[in-house]
Amino acid sequence: MAKTPTATLLTFAWEGVDRTGAKKKGETVGTNYMVVKAELRRQGINATSIKKRAAARRGKKSIGAKDIALFTRQLATMMTAGVPLVQAFEIVGRGHENPSMQDLILAIKSDVEGGTGLAESLAKHPLYFDELVCSLVAAGEQSGTLETLLKKIATYKEKVEAIKGKIKKALFYPIAVIAFAFIITAILMIFVIPQFAEMFKGFGADLPALTKFVVRLSDIFVAYWWAIFGAIGGALYGMMQLKKRSKAFNHFLDRFMLKIPVIGGILTKATIARFARTLSTMFAAGMPLVESMTTVAQASGNVVYEEKIMKMRDEVSTGTQLNVSMKEAGLFPNMVVQMIAIGEEAGSVDAMLAKVADFYEEDVDNAVDGLTSLLEPMIMAFLGVLIGGLVIAMYLPISKMGSVVGGG
Repeated sequence: MAKTPTATLLTFAWEGVDRTGAKKKGETVGTNYMVVKAELRRQGINATSIKKRAAARRGKKSIGAKDIALFTRQLATMMTAGVPLVQAFEIVGRGHENPSMQDLILAIKSDVEGGTGLAESLAKHPLYFDELVCSLVAAGEQSGTLETLLKKIATYKEKVEAIKGKIKKALFYPIAVIAFAFIITAILMIFVIPQFAEMFKGFGADLPALTKFVVRLSDIFVAYWWAIFGAIGGALYGMMQLKKRSKAFNHFLDRFMLKIPVIGGILTKATIARFARTLSTMFAAGMPLVESMTTVAQASGNVVYEEKIMKMRDEVSTGTQLNVSMKEAGLFPNMVVQMIAIGEEAGSVDAMLAKVADFYEEDVDNAVDGLTSLLEPMIMAFLGVLIGGLVIAMYLPISKMGSVVGGG
């Protein structure tokens, strides 16, 4: 697998003369001085000066999926406007705010200038351009419809990123509140409640049961805070490592997530939307169904669906209709299966898949908005009970002593 461009590529400013003797200058991306010199020579340029661009100008910044989506949209727009491919790379690359993205675009430009096909150039950077993008670009180059397919890729990337954003919003909100509540509780347990506990020692009377429980809990936090935070940190780290390395754990986690009330429904709809959007895009580009199913499975984002889609691919390769294999998979709603069946009969599967994707993407939007509206009062109530309970536990002895003194 290719290394990340941000870790290996440097930008060099050069001056030289071409085969006609005309003076040329510019910037080229490469791993070192000799690589850049060889690349310029291959382009017919005899370099007289090659200098590495100052590193301070190249601030480190990661390349995200949104950067790739924006780049694809910009490239499609440039080509639609009649701008030559290499010049489009130059314009988009120089104008990008992310230095790492600039390097990536200029590296691809350098390959294309040297005669390498765009799909092959993109395939050299698998961290940023997946098999689906490379396959569609290759199909566009072969059919002469590159700008059309770049538009489809841009739309696909934008839709998928929008869905991912909604899912992150649905998951992040409750997790953030739980984390915030735990941190506030820990601060109260470790720093505030011990102060009250010291004050209660001089009361000379039994504390209420709730107060005793909270004080004991505070003693545990004070004595073992390092173990509590260490256990939580270790558990999170362990889960992250298992997710990276264990297929069995990923299968369990994905299956478990699909069964969580409300959240599971949103994840299911998002996965179906991604399945439909990916397959629709590949169908519209004229990609064979069986070949497309492999890419669709990898893009599903859920191990459970990925395994079922791969099984569907095997069934379709033996002549089974897509709607039949979807029904047997048991993961797709009847409405989706029926729409695909109609599309297969009418010869418009890509259009039906696009309608399914549009429907479920909108459904995910509405579900996430509804979940947020539902969670807000529940979270406020949860925080109120938690923090309020601790406050009441601390003031119960004070109010009890006040009533005793007042009665006396």
